[in-house]
Amino acid sequence: MKCKWWHGKVAYQIYPKSFMDTNGDGIGDIKGIISKLDYLKELGIDIIWLSPIYQSPFVDQGYDISNYYKIGEEFGTMEDFDTLLAETKKRGMHIIMDLVVNHCSSQHEWFQKALDDPDGEYADYFYFLEGKDGNAPSNYRSYFGGSVWEKVPGSSKYYLHSFAKEQPDLNWENPTVRQKIYEMINWWLDKGVSGFRIDAIINIKKNTSFPSFPPDGDDGLVSCVKMLESTNGIGDFLQEMKKETFEKYDAFTVGEVFNMKESELPEFIGDNGHFSTKFDFSVQSMSSEGHGWYDAPPFHFEAWRDVTFAVQQRDMEIGFEANIIENHDEPRGASRYLPAYARNDAGKKMLATTSILLRGIPFIYQGQEIGMTNCVRSDISEYNDISTIDQFQVALVAGCSKEEALNACNENSRDNARTPMQWDATPHAGFTTGNPWLLENSNYACINVAAQKEDADSVLSYYKKLIALRKNPKFLETFTYGAFVPAYEKVPGIFAYKRLSEKDGKNILVIGNYGDCSCALPLEGVVKQILLSNVNRNDIALEEMNTQRSITLDSCESIVLLMQKQAELILLKSVNRAL
Repeated sequence: MKCKWWHGKVAYQIYPKSFMDTNGDGIGDIKGIISKLDYLKELGIDIIWLSPIYQSPFVDQGYDISNYYKIGEEFGTMEDFDTLLAETKKRGMHIIMDLVVNHCSSQHEWFQKALDDPDGEYADYFYFLEGKDGNAPSNYRSYFGGSVWEKVPGSSKYYLHSFAKEQPDLNWENPTVRQKIYEMINWWLDKGVSGFRIDAIINIKKNTSFPSFPPDGDDGLVSCVKMLESTNGIGDFLQEMKKETFEKYDAFTVGEVFNMKESELPEFIGDNGHFSTKFDFSVQSMSSEGHGWYDAPPFHFEAWRDVTFAVQQRDMEIGFEANIIENHDEPRGASRYLPAYARNDAGKKMLATTSILLRGIPFIYQGQEIGMTNCVRSDISEYNDISTIDQFQVALVAGCSKEEALNACNENSRDNARTPMQWDATPHAGFTTGNPWLLENSNYACINVAAQKEDADSVLSYYKKLIALRKNPKFLETFTYGAFVPAYEKVPGIFAYKRLSEKDGKNILVIGNYGDCSCALPLEGVVKQILLSNVNRNDIALEEMNTQRSITLDSCESIVLLMQKQAELILLKSVNRAL
């Protein structure tokens, strides 16, 4: 595997609208990000991913871009962004932008020109099609519900939108469109960004015959994913984009890739893959198997562990995944992956341990490092997210009560991760002096940065230790390139694995007890050092482990152990026999 500058790095996602507001308008801004760079540096962050800060009407929170070359005035100015870039580089960190090129905003100049002339040049920048028998061209359902086809005003044609109707899909079959996209990407790379997180990129390759399929719901529609699965050739687009842009700058790229064919994995993240890495959504996909949030399968620890392990083993000889437990599109990891009895500081530290030391590039989402949780709302009107509002209606149509529909939203809403960052216990969690665009989580008085910063035993302090361990020069080779080997797979409630490096001979054992009672595990070999413990185990515990050749972990306990090298074990055995 070729070594790259981003290997061994730790990334952090900022959702700018909710991170830090400096002018009191209730919306986070670029100056707010600048003010917290030292906080991120102290945490151990190398790469900062900014969710969209471009000019946008914010129908889908900035993922509907009306001008790719302008900063949204809510966030500040291009001068502010240039300052952010410069200050980030001073601290040895990198900025990557969110690249949204499957679709743009209906307010974008191109789409407005297409509406003015549905038969003209700009109509071919999108998918403008005639209907069939007085109906839409096909029966696809958008990701946000309803048909993907919207009637073009004053025309017999329809335009395609895989997401909201205000997000028309760009026509990647048009070489002019592709070239303009590449020009825009290079413009940002020339400015000094280090790469991109690439949004919804699997959607750019359509089956342009747009065939209808049997419905999968009572609305007579079928998921638009069905159409994506019926076509091939996305690799041609992605490879061209790489050669025309990213490759020239040695840029770091992470793809948001759903529905990829497994055989295509080397093409996506191999040494010559389309992207540097991609997010692993295998676990998140497990919760989307129902008809909506209201009947999504419940979380099962063993299924989560087994899927995670399978992905780790599959990718080992191919490339790196970008590992997450939460992001701006998911509920909070502490609320999703931890059972009720584990939703405490010990449980949050355990979850961090077992996820951040996996093979791949860890991405931490803002607030994860202090253990922020889901935010329970009492009425659907308190939500802002377009997807949540749709899923509430889906649940009602399916026969759920308002209470049941709201409970499903409380568990799954994207707004859970979008509440303001909890900086301190002052009004609005120290995020703003005004009224926040989205109401903060009421638990900010007890879960916040200020309270944890001075507490050596806090979740935040533990994250700093954990990140420092992963980046420690003594273990960097092992945690970056070392093999992943599952451990104690048959033991209920145990999430454990080894990180092994042939190059430096390290053998590191990571264990987390997600069960509700203590668990005794046999140890294969001698423990050389306790690298990290979420309950502060000491050298006495080390002696006990080696004497008993076992370890007993309490519920919610995690530990990272440096085991004796195999060669040292053989030597030790021979010495003992001689004695």
